[in-house]
Parts: sequence; C-alpha cells; structure tokens
Amino acid sequence: MADISVRPMIAADADRVLVIYQAGLDAGNASFELTAPTWAAFDATRLTAHRFVAVDAAGTVLGWIAVSPTSTRAVYAGVVEHSVYVDPSAHGRGIARRLLDALIASTEAAGIWTIQSGVFPENAASLRLHQRAGFRVVGVRERVGRHHDRWRDVVLLERRSPTVT
Repeated sequence: MADISVRPMIAADADRVLVIYQAGLDAGNASFELTAPTWAAFDATRLTAHRFVAVDAAGTVLGWIAVSPTSTRAVYAGVVEHSVYVDPSAHGRGIARRLLDALIASTEAAGIWTIQSGVFPENAASLRLHQRAGFRVVGVRERVGRHHDRWRDVVLLERRSPTVT
C-alpha cells in the first residue's frame, strides 16, 4: 500500500473516474444507475471539496470517492451521501478504506456531521467496509427500485461524526 496515495480529484482525472464508475455499474451490485454520467453531470452534482482519488506510483487512478448533498434545506447542510468505487483490478488492496478515511477527515474538518450511503445487500464487501469505518445500518429499504428487471433492496448506512457536534 506504500505505493498508493490519496489526493483531491481534479478534472484531469475525469476519464479514469468515469471508466472505474462504469466498471462498478457493469458489475451489477453498485447502483441502480446503468451508465456513468458525463463528466459535466458528475461535476455538477458532487461537492468539490470532498472528492478524492487513489493513485499508484505512476499516477494512475485506481479508485475514487465523492459526496453529494442530500438536500438543499439548510437543516441538512451537514449531511452528505457518498459513493466509492475501485477499479476491479485493484480490489482487495485496502484502497476503498483509504479513500473513505480521507473522506471522513475532509468532511469532519468541514463540519459535516453525517455521511450516508445506500448499498445493495448483495454487496457484502461494501457493507463490511462501511461497518469497519464506523457506519451503522439504519435499515433496509425493501424493493425500493427495479434494477435489470428485478426489485432490489437497499441497506441504508450512516456514519455520525463523533467530533462534529
């Protein structure tokens, strides 16, 4: 892992970020989405201050994490929803945890008190990752949407910051 570093995401990362995003979507257990958005759409919906990439020694992006606001209402200003994706060739190397740790530090420094995510119950690796990072299961949204012509449940997870009060 010494050859992996985490840094802020920049526009020059767009192609790799979207390729990794699409690979996660193609695997079938990452999202209800079927196609990665354009960079313009991605950029417009994620908070710039809380986007990170993991890169190898050559500078190749191996994974990314980003957040979106959950609401435009002021009362929810400290609540975000995140996504984390790792290139399939880099799975099992602790990259998602490094990205999640960077995101937690960044959001807490900015006064964000809750990070949430929805994960398909079949995505056991993601559920383990989140629970190890201090997320708790809030509940299961049963048959909340159709994906590839079948109903899917979503496990709602959240991490409440112990330092942001």
